[in-house]
Amino acid sequence: MIRVGVVGIGYWGPNLVRNLYETDGVELVAVADRESDKVSKMTRRYPSVKGYNDGADVIADSSIDAIVIVTPAETHYAMAKTALEAGKHVLVEKPLTLLPEESLELTELADQKGLTLMVGHTFEYNPAVRRLKEIVQAEDFGKIRYIYCTRVNLGIFRHGINAMWNLAPHDLSILFYLLEEPPVAIRALGRSFIKPDVEDVVFLFLEFASGSMAHVHVSWLDPSKVRRVTVVGEKRMVVYDDLDSEQKLKLYDRGFESTLFEDGGILDYQVRLRGGDILAPKIENREPLRVECEHFIECVREGKPPLTGGRNGHRVVQALAAADESLRTGGGRIEI
Repeated sequence: MIRVGVVGIGYWGPNLVRNLYETDGVELVAVADRESDKVSKMTRRYPSVKGYNDGADVIADSSIDAIVIVTPAETHYAMAKTALEAGKHVLVEKPLTLLPEESLELTELADQKGLTLMVGHTFEYNPAVRRLKEIVQAEDFGKIRYIYCTRVNLGIFRHGINAMWNLAPHDLSILFYLLEEPPVAIRALGRSFIKPDVEDVVFLFLEFASGSMAHVHVSWLDPSKVRRVTVVGEKRMVVYDDLDSEQKLKLYDRGFESTLFEDGGILDYQVRLRGGDILAPKIENREPLRVECEHFIECVREGKPPLTGGRNGHRVVQALAAADESLRTGGGRIEI
């Protein structure tokens, strides 16, 4: 059995507690949160689990093998470092840290100690996103021309980070997972409408060495909840809608076909619109967070490198930091 402790049981923590408690080969030993009522609620629901008000008490428990950190983003670095130095395997919610040098330090520390460091980029464990990757990597999809992502809603307003650091890690991890390359440059524009210096809406534009490009729109200030990724390829197009319970993926057999021809000694292109079927591939019905938890435990037990390990998390933090620099310069192009 892998003995696990969870630090932070606010908005997302209870979902991790439930999944870890129900995962084979896991003994959930302890939970911690500063708010006593949240701890009491968890220990009533799971009587065998110890409750603490200080995450340091969970990390100090010598019987615990792995720590899951679900605290505010600004605490991730210090808490993960303490846990790794204590010889614990660590799963950290996104983003891994708020500075690239910190995420790199944690990654190297885990490597030195032979410990698992994994980041909660949950969408890389989502069956729909995994099927999406199969589709866009198929020969009949063609080269990816561009991707645009929309992740907006009215709330939840975070106080420690802006909307980009809160929401964009999801879309950046999806982008890098699909394209299998980091960006070479990034631009970001945002505005703080609710609280000064905390951007509640941000638009990002990313360039890739392959020639693909991507756009990401995140906002806490939108009338409707949208979680959508559109991928446009040379031959086909696909839309992933996370909120569509029946048809999360729609594959469009559509596009333009161009033919080079000569007319009176002048070369020109004839462009023709091609329309085709719309397909809705079947998606495996599994909770992504359960897949993520099972993968973390498997990596701890077998010493395997995680799909979303420290370097995966560092790549996302590096892009966010560059986007943050672009925000401060009014949307300037920042090379990565």
